[in-house]
Amino acid sequence: TTHAVEHHGVVLVYKQLSADPNNHSFHIYMATNSASDIKDIGKQVRSCKKSYMKIDKPPTCKLDEGTYRLLSEPEGEIRPQDLKFTLAVTKMKGYFEAFFEQPPPFKLSLIEIDSEETVWTATIRDGDCVDHTEKKPRKRTISGRQRSSSPSEEETTCKRPRWQDESDGVKAALAQGEDMTEKQFLKVAKQLGSEWKQVAIYLGLKSRELDDIQAAEKDLNMQKLKMLVEWKSRRGPGEATASHLLESLEDLEDLPNEVYQILKDMRDNPSVK
Repeated sequence: TTHAVEHHGVVLVYKQLSADPNNHSFHIYMATNSASDIKDIGKQVRSCKKSYMKIDKPPTCKLDEGTYRLLSEPEGEIRPQDLKFTLAVTKMKGYFEAFFEQPPPFKLSLIEIDSEETVWTATIRDGDCVDHTEKKPRKRTISGRQRSSSPSEEETTCKRPRWQDESDGVKAALAQGEDMTEKQFLKVAKQLGSEWKQVAIYLGLKSRELDDIQAAEKDLNMQKLKMLVEWKSRRGPGEATASHLLESLEDLEDLPNEVYQILKDMRDNPSVK
């Protein structure tokens, strides 16, 4: 007799952030248990028009190629009803959308259709849905509305960042824009919160240099601005564009969605100042 090969997979849960306390909307992704697959999903979620927070639940499970169904207790609205999972590399990851009218807890179960086996379960409780950065997105929503005419605000579907789908030639063309100005850096700096020091580390600055910046400048926004200007000073002409900054930070999971959108606008629309 032969046995099917077992594959270790992951199920990742993201909750939509909303000012409406009665909004209980989730995206549930299936993926292989590989760093690249998980990172791709993180980028896909960050490029959505709406903002999402990751809910930490034990993700690993056995996932074979096949069709799966997501069930919930109490019953919620889940679409699509069934979702195929493949081990092949795909540009876009499919996901379940789950909507609930009542508050948590919700129990989610992933069922393999053919075998009717439950391969993953998780209970989402009220404490899991608390957005600890709630105040920051609200503050940024105002500027987001002011930029409502930009292409990024008009997107209605989630998609991967454009650099994921471009050829090397197009990447090079995008990168050859103008270096960012201090005014543009200030726009980015104002959207950075406590994660700005992580940004600095990803840009190659050392902790001692951050201490020096903080000692020399008391205003927090100016500290963040000087950090970005320092990054620019270490690069050659034409190597400190919005595209370069975006690519330098693409692996930073804590990069605020607002910063990503601003840099994406600057990269895709050179007229954005």
